[in-house]
Amino acid sequence: MKIYTRTGDNGTTSLSDGSRIQKDSLLLHSYGTVDELNSFLGVLISQFQDNFLSETQNQLFVVGGMLATPTSEWDKFWNKEQIPHFTSMIESEIDRLSADLPPMRGFILPQGNSVIAAAHVCRTVCRRAERHVCGLLHEDEIYKDIQILLNRLSDYFFILARFLHKISSIDETLYKPKR
Repeated sequence: MKIYTRTGDNGTTSLSDGSRIQKDSLLLHSYGTVDELNSFLGVLISQFQDNFLSETQNQLFVVGGMLATPTSEWDKFWNKEQIPHFTSMIESEIDRLSADLPPMRGFILPQGNSVIAAAHVCRTVCRRAERHVCGLLHEDEIYKDIQILLNRLSDYFFILARFLHKISSIDETLYKPKR
């Protein structure tokens, strides 16, 4: 089977129903960035094995699949209720990891070691995916639960980075303004 079809050579790609959209569309930026986040999450998992991170990868495939499916078709292929349910799971995980973290003392620079840096890359790519989905909200409120999930997930990656500092015994580096 050939991987190339040449159907995208004109700057379009297909959604799950076969309809074509421009490759620079906001919708494609949204699910492409979710795909990028999932790949960076794979880098993080390669350095820090965690069941919740693996579940997050599965859930991001659902989010990407929903974004790649016309909203009129969602009920046929997706259980929309799993998005708020997973958001609740993220909140529980944030609470669990936060329980033993010291209070924040300032802005934390995204550094420490490679696994901490990978968590911060996931955080920033997740924020970008959220910004794209916020743009979709101007067209249809159906994307709201996805936006909320991505917002919460970026918070999780921040707390995970702080947790990784703690378990690695690496001090957080705080931003020091020059005056």
